Amino acid sequence: MHEQVLRRVILLGTVAILGIVGMQTYWVATTWNLNDTEFSQKAQLALYGVARQLAAENNTSLPKRDIVRQRSSNYFIVNTESEIDAQRLEFLMQQELQRLNLDIDFEYAIFDCSTNEMAYGGYCFADSEPRPPAARAGNLPPDENLLYYFGVKFPTRIGYIWQKMQLVVFLSVILILTVAFFSYSLVVILRQRRLATMQKEFIDNMTHEFKTPLSTIRIAATVLARDERVARDARLSRYARLIHEQYERLNGQVEKVLQIASIEKGDFNIKRERIDLQEILPPLLSSARARTEERDGHLTWQLPERPLPLYADPLHLANILHNLLDNAVKYGGPSPRIAVIGRVAHDHLHLAVSDNGPGIAPEHQDRLFEKFYRVPTGDVHDVKGFGLGLYYVAQICRAHRWDIRVESKPGRGTTLHLRLPLSTSPEAVPA
Repeated sequence: MHEQVLRRVILLGTVAILGIVGMQTYWVATTWNLNDTEFSQKAQLALYGVARQLAAENNTSLPKRDIVRQRSSNYFIVNTESEIDAQRLEFLMQQELQRLNLDIDFEYAIFDCSTNEMAYGGYCFADSEPRPPAARAGNLPPDENLLYYFGVKFPTRIGYIWQKMQLVVFLSVILILTVAFFSYSLVVILRQRRLATMQKEFIDNMTHEFKTPLSTIRIAATVLARDERVARDARLSRYARLIHEQYERLNGQVEKVLQIASIEKGDFNIKRERIDLQEILPPLLSSARARTEERDGHLTWQLPERPLPLYADPLHLANILHNLLDNAVKYGGPSPRIAVIGRVAHDHLHLAVSDNGPGIAPEHQDRLFEKFYRVPTGDVHDVKGFGLGLYYVAQICRAHRWDIRVESKPGRGTTLHLRLPLSTSPEAVPA
């Protein structure tokens, strides 16, 4: 993941999370206020209903205003201007609360004129389940401006409102878990990126360090092969040739790693020029045929008998064709049967490289062009490689805006399809 992409992901993710948290906080606060307002209104309606019934039973009239006064969020005083019976008050309170669907505990007290204090009435539970007697839950202060009144307190108001907000609380918990998961994922991504950067730098530095000894090995192998005494000795000559072949193999892997590193750093340049594929492909096919015949295999090709002009980087084009043919030889089985078929349609060259190997399962085909990915073969590793060849091919095709895809079925071989736009003029650049 590139640095700019990672920064954008972090920035957009943080902004999104902050926005969601802000909206959730606003939603919780708004829902709380609505439920609190609804509770206060229902409580006042219930208390007003109790006061009205008490006044009717005592054949008195209620004050014209300020019948129910809210002294705090959960404490109300009701002015009746008539005497109050405690048992009757408790019954009417329970009746009115049930009528308004207020299933909440309450405690009440009645003002005693003789002592100028609130006479505690009792604590009433919302349900009818038997419970031990409750102690006084809190202070119910009097009102100095009234004479006949009672006070009602709802000690479980906060719990009642939270119970009404169960869905909001549940969604808030999910949001908190989501934010925690995002934060943890972000930490893991940053840690993995740091480790990947360290690994990449190590591989790049190690690959560069290989260049000097490889050059020395190449020079030594060349000098050794040209020595007359070595040329006369078949065994020494074979050793010299083996050293040079292994140098070529290792140097090819090093060059591939360096090219991929250049692509990933962004300083990779494609030097396009007008070339004819008919001049590049035959030598590659001849080399692949020789390697195929060494394994008792067979390679055939069928190309249009006409020039195939392309606007491409000749070096990288030759490299990707070599990689496709090399993969067909290596993974074509004990006796590979390889076919290279090209056809022209709609100003494009469709090139297919097929083999008769074991094929690739569908679940592995989407990852075939990933870096370092190799199709699992269990404990058998009869084909050597690092999983860089097809990744390099995919990167070069992407840089040229070419299409490449894989077609394979287990037990029926593999075909890699390459679609290349033909050049119509020396300056034409494919779109």
